[in-house]
Amino acid sequence: MIPAHIIKKIKRIHIKSSRTVNSIMAGQYKSVFRGSGIEFEEVREYCPGDDVKTLDWKVSARFGKPFIKLYKEERESIVMLLIDMSSSLKFGTFSGSKLERAAEVASVLAFNAIKNNDKVGVIFFTDRVEKYIPPKKGTSHIWRVIKEIFTFSPEGKTTNISNALDYMAKISKKRSFVFILSDFLDDNYLKSLRIVRQRHEIIGVMIYDKGANSLPLKGIITLSDFETSKEIVLDGFNKKNQEDFTSIKEADHKKTLNIFSKAKSDVIELETSESVSDTLSQYFRFRERRLR
Repeated sequence: MIPAHIIKKIKRIHIKSSRTVNSIMAGQYKSVFRGSGIEFEEVREYCPGDDVKTLDWKVSARFGKPFIKLYKEERESIVMLLIDMSSSLKFGTFSGSKLERAAEVASVLAFNAIKNNDKVGVIFFTDRVEKYIPPKKGTSHIWRVIKEIFTFSPEGKTTNISNALDYMAKISKKRSFVFILSDFLDDNYLKSLRIVRQRHEIIGVMIYDKGANSLPLKGIITLSDFETSKEIVLDGFNKKNQEDFTSIKEADHKKTLNIFSKAKSDVIELETSESVSDTLSQYFRFRERRLR
């Protein structure tokens, strides 16, 4: 039996996401994620005006003149949501937990995909792959995804993004858009990110809470790690403790951005107090400008 307050959250996110997609984001998703599913068709000789990015260097070298690759666009694409279910996602200060924001992001992306006749699949992960939901269409499928986020009880507590990416590489051979929804409290996944990036397009959605970046001014405090349960005792009034703590958090944030930059993949930064629809719309506009 699902508790009443969980059902209320699920319904609220479901309704809010549906309205967002039908109003604010109408057409945005389709314009920037079109042609995601493409298959190689043939090569032909280069003509002035062709995109040099499509040059087939091996064929060109063989014949001594430039040739380009031609692709055909498939009727539908696949959107894969890799959702972090580790214990740290339960954290939140003033605007709800990071997990609630992940649910809202997943819902908005899924609604956009379904509206565009794309399929949506989900991989829930912690330090292991917890559950796989194969790509499917339909609003009832979105409802299931949101419900699973709030009701699924993972076995693991910590985060291993490489495991999720390696699993993704095994089960999905068709080129997909892969959104990783996480706070990225892990730093050992660059190799896996690069491997999956060769076939799929990866977009990180880094969900963070500013309240976690500074010590509360409350004298002697005990900090507990959500994932490892380790505890440390600090003086919150100590200026050096405050500065060191903030520096560590900021360094972790930059480290995530650097990993994605090395993998040549985008990162959407979402603070828990920010609007999900505004943040995603801003990214869609940025992506649209880049594709022009």
